[in-house]
Amino acid sequence: MRTWRMLVFVAAIALLTACSPPGADPAAPTPSPSDSWELKPLAGKYDPAEMADSVRTRSAEAGVNPVLVMAILYNESYKPHDPDLERAWLKYDPDSSLGIANMHEAAFEDVKRDRPFADRSWQELPDDRDLAVRAAAWYLHDLSASLPGDVSGAYTRDELLALGYNAGPGNMRAYADGGQPASSVRGYLEKLRANWGKATEAVG
Repeated sequence: MRTWRMLVFVAAIALLTACSPPGADPAAPTPSPSDSWELKPLAGKYDPAEMADSVRTRSAEAGVNPVLVMAILYNESYKPHDPDLERAWLKYDPDSSLGIANMHEAAFEDVKRDRPFADRSWQELPDDRDLAVRAAAWYLHDLSASLPGDVSGAYTRDELLALGYNAGPGNMRAYADGGQPASSVRGYLEKLRANWGKATEAVG
């Protein structure tokens, strides 16, 4: 339901950016009949590969696989990562996620404790993509610390960490013990596997 509301909100914002509302500045250009209802592209689209340097640096800092971090960025790139749009959506849904790694406030507050970015705010994530990558890498570090040293079963360690990133640490440990993910979580894993090759290429 939240994803559907987000799509409706994005479409509404796109439509508003496309049309000149009543009472608009008369000095502003007037759209022609052919383009007055055209949906304009939203800002915030990006190729996660642009963050390769940050991913390599922050993954090394946190001691996690940079390919995993990059693959998660690809997974989380499904929505426009425009700072203004994210802040506007936050007013509508205070429990939304922020930044290119789509992190919720509770996760950010947990992961930043005793870390070099402990003085940073969750609401800075939309504007600071390196901070978003850094927080995601350390969150994966913490997820890894909560798994047993040797993992066997249907999923690799990196896959379990991605499942934990998507569904939370409790569910991750349940999957490590043989639990079956819900269909939406399985879909996240399938997407991760599909993104693994380009993530590998992006981080070199």
